[in-house]
Amino acid sequence: MVQAGNVSGDIHFHPGPPLPNAGPTPRQLPADVRTFVNRTDELRSLDAILTGQSGERLVVSVHVVAGTAGAGKTSLVLHWAHQVKDRFPDGQFFVNLRGYDPGEPVPAEHALRRFLRALGVGDDQVPQDVDDAAALYRSLLADRRVLIVLDNAATVSQVRPLLPGIGKSLVVVTSRNRLAGLAIRDGARRMTLGTLPEDEAIALLRVLTSGYRPEDDEAKLTELARLCARLPLALRIAAERAASHPHMRIDDLIADLQDESALWDALSTGIDEEAEAVRSVFAWSYRALPPHSARLFRLMGVHPGPEFSLHAAAALADLPLGRARQLLDDLVGAHLLEQTAPDHFQFHDLLRAYATEQAQREEPAEERRSALRRVLEWYLTTALTAQRWIRPSAVLPLPEPNDPEPPLLLADYDAAVDWAERERAALLRTVPAAVPEGFDTLAWQSAEALWNARPPSAPVADWLDVGRAGLAAAERAGEQAAVVRLLHYLGMAFRQCRRLDEGLRCHERALEISRAAEMRYEEGRSHNLIGLIHLEFRRLGQAAGEFDRAAGIFRECDDPRRAAVALSNTASTHLDAGHLAEAGAAVREALAAHRALNNAESVGNALSILAELLREQGESTAAREAIDEALDIALSRRNHTLEGFWLLTLGDIQRAAGQYGDASASYQRSARIHRRLGDRSREALAWRGTGLTYAATDRADEAAAFHQQAAVVHAGLGDDWQRALELGHLAAAVHHRDPEAARTQRAEALSLIATYNDPRAVDVRRHIEERVALP
Repeated sequence: MVQAGNVSGDIHFHPGPPLPNAGPTPRQLPADVRTFVNRTDELRSLDAILTGQSGERLVVSVHVVAGTAGAGKTSLVLHWAHQVKDRFPDGQFFVNLRGYDPGEPVPAEHALRRFLRALGVGDDQVPQDVDDAAALYRSLLADRRVLIVLDNAATVSQVRPLLPGIGKSLVVVTSRNRLAGLAIRDGARRMTLGTLPEDEAIALLRVLTSGYRPEDDEAKLTELARLCARLPLALRIAAERAASHPHMRIDDLIADLQDESALWDALSTGIDEEAEAVRSVFAWSYRALPPHSARLFRLMGVHPGPEFSLHAAAALADLPLGRARQLLDDLVGAHLLEQTAPDHFQFHDLLRAYATEQAQREEPAEERRSALRRVLEWYLTTALTAQRWIRPSAVLPLPEPNDPEPPLLLADYDAAVDWAERERAALLRTVPAAVPEGFDTLAWQSAEALWNARPPSAPVADWLDVGRAGLAAAERAGEQAAVVRLLHYLGMAFRQCRRLDEGLRCHERALEISRAAEMRYEEGRSHNLIGLIHLEFRRLGQAAGEFDRAAGIFRECDDPRRAAVALSNTASTHLDAGHLAEAGAAVREALAAHRALNNAESVGNALSILAELLREQGESTAAREAIDEALDIALSRRNHTLEGFWLLTLGDIQRAAGQYGDASASYQRSARIHRRLGDRSREALAWRGTGLTYAATDRADEAAAFHQQAAVVHAGLGDDWQRALELGHLAAAVHHRDPEAARTQRAEALSLIATYNDPRAVDVRRHIEERVALP
C-alpha cells in the first residue's frame, strides 16, 4: 500500500488495485462466524448498486448503526472494496475521517491536500482555499475511474469537497449519521448497515461461546442478543464475557447487563436504542474488569491517539513493562482493545471515546494530566534516542526521564528508523496534545525531536503544523535558541515543499535573532540555509556569498563538519554556474573532509556533485563509480529523498553512455519516489530525463509529451530557469513536425533566461539562439 502522506496514518492512495488490508476478523473467527461479520446481504446490495452504475459518478451513502462495524479495519465496506478493486483501474483512495473520534475529525481540506499530493500535485501548488482545491481535485479525476472510500464521516460538509465531479468514479461514504444532504443535493444512493437478524445474532453468540460453556437456552440467548441490540461489536464483547465465565448462569449474565442498561437509562437521555445498547455492553464489560485493568483501560483514553505500544502504555499508566503487558492482554481478551502487531494495540473509536469518558469521570484531573505528561515525556526521550542514530549532529540533549519506563534502547540506525516509522502517527499527535495542557517545554522539545528523528523518507509536509506549534511554544517559553532552531527547521521544510518565499522568511528571521543574541554558530547556519534558498532561485552570486560567510563562521566556531557542508554547497553553486574547474576543486576538498569526518550522507552528496561534474567532463566511468557509491549510501540509510535525487544523475550518466533502457528505469523510479514525497520539481526533472531518453531513440512525439508535462510543472512552480530548459528540449522534440511551434517555444525560453549572466546561462542562451537562427 502506497501512503500518500497521512493524517495520523489514515489516508491512503494506490494507483492500482491494492487497498488498506481489511485484516482478519477478531480472534481469527471460523468461517461460519465471518459470514455474520461480513454481512452477505449488504454485500450483495453494494454489488447491485455497482452493477447498475451507468458510467457517471456514483455516490453511495452507507448509514452505519453504531457498533455494527467491527474493530479496526474489519468493516464491511472495506471487505467489499477489496472484492471490487479490479473494477477501478485508475486507483483507489481510502480515508478514515475520524468523525466520531474523541479528538478532532480530519478536516476536508487536510484530506484534499493529501489526495491531491497522491495525484501528483506538489504542496506548493495546492490552493489554500478549500473550494479551489476541490475544483482542482475534480478536474484531475474527471477522466479517471477510481474508487473512493470516505470512512467514518461526521457531516456532509466533511464529505462534499472530496466528491469528484463528472467521470466514472464511485464514492462510498460511511457514517453513523444518515447524511441526508448527500442524497438530496448530491444524488447519493442510500443504504443502512443495520443490526443482525435475530437468528444470525443468536448463531453468532453460540459460535463465539462454543467450547467455553454449556449450551445455553435459545430464549435466554435471544434476550442477551436483544440487550446487545443485535450489534456485532456488542455481541462479541458480551460473548467474550460469557465465555470467560463458563460457570456463571446466563440468567445472571443477563441480569448484570440489565443492571448496566438501567444505569445508562438513569445517566443519559436522548440516546437511541442502538447507542444505548453499545454503551451498556461497554459498561458491563468494563465493570467486570479487575481494578488494575480497568484503570489502564480508562487511562489509555488519555493517550493522544488510538494506536499505541506496550511501552507507551506502561509509561502512561506508570507501570512496569511486564505488568502493563498482563493488563493489556486482559483488555484484548475482553475485546476492549485490538492487538495489531506484537506489543502494539489500537482502540475502536467507540471504545476510545468510552475510555476517555471513564477517565474524565473516575480519574482526578491532576492524575489525567500526569499520565499525559508521562507518556509525552516517554515519546520525547525515545525520539531523542532515535535522533542520536538518525541525525546525530542535532543539538537537543536527552532530558532526565521522570517516569519509571525508560526510553527504548535502539541498538542501531535501522532500529531507530523502524521505531520512527512505526510510531510516526502517534508522534505527530504529541505536540497538539501538549499545547492545551500548557506543557510548552515539552511541546517545543517534541517538535524539535520529531524533526530530527523523522524517518528519512517521510514527507516533511506532515511536520509543518507540528513545527509551527512548537515554534509558538518556544516563543511563549522565552527559549530564544529553540526559536532559532525551529525557524531553521521550518525554513528547511518549506524549501523541500518548494515554498521558497516562506522558507526564506524563516531563515532571515532566524538570522536576525541570532545576530542580536550573538549566537554565532546559528548565524552561520542561517547564512548556509539562506544560500540554499538563493540556489533554488538560481541567484548564484548571492548563494555563493552566503556559503562563503557560513564557511567562515563555521571555521571560526571550530566546526569542520558544517564548514565542509558549506563547501559542498559552494561546489554545487560553481557547477550550476558552469565554473567546472572551481566546482571540481571545491567538491574534492569537501569530499575529503566528509570522508575524514565519517559523514555518510554528506559523503554521498559530495559524490553526487562530483559524478555530475565528471559526466559533463566526459569521464563516464569515474562518474558512474561516484554515483554508484552515493546511491549505496542512500540505500543503506533508507533515504528515499536522496535516492530519488541521485537517481537523476545516474539516469543522465546511463543516457550519455547509450544505456537507454537502464536510464529510463532510473528516471521512472526517481519520478515515483518524488511523487510519493510530493516533490513536483524533481519529479519534473525525472520526466525531462525520460523525454531526452525517448528523443535519443528517435521517439520524438513521446519525448515532446514528457517535456510538455515538465514545462507545465516548472511554470506552476515559478521556476523560470528550469522552465526555459524544458522549453528548449520541447522545441527540439517538436521541430520536425511543427517548426513554428518550436520557434515560439525557443523565443519564450530566451525571454525567461534573459537576465541570467553566468557562463552556463550564456551557453544555454547561445545554443537556443543558434537554433532560432536556423532556416
